[in-house]
Amino acid sequence: MRRLILLVLLFVSLSLEAQEDGFRVTEESYNDQSVEMADAMRANGKIYVVVAVIGVIFAGIVIYTISVDRKVRKLEKEVFEEKP
Repeated sequence: MRRLILLVLLFVSLSLEAQEDGFRVTEESYNDQSVEMADAMRANGKIYVVVAVIGVIFAGIVIYTISVDRKVRKLEKEVFEEKP
């Protein structure tokens, strides 16, 4: 089983190495300060929708984490109180 996993990881790393020459970052890339997609979304007012969706997703993850923490804390309290 370990050999199979090692073989799969080897092929994945080789395929990632093969794609290295696909896109080269030049000095012009660093000097380009325009982001066309963000400018278009800001002009149409859609950037606020994107920010709102990201905020809702983040809030959902935080609320879910807090609720799971409360449930785990309650279960830990029950388990440790039962032991003499």
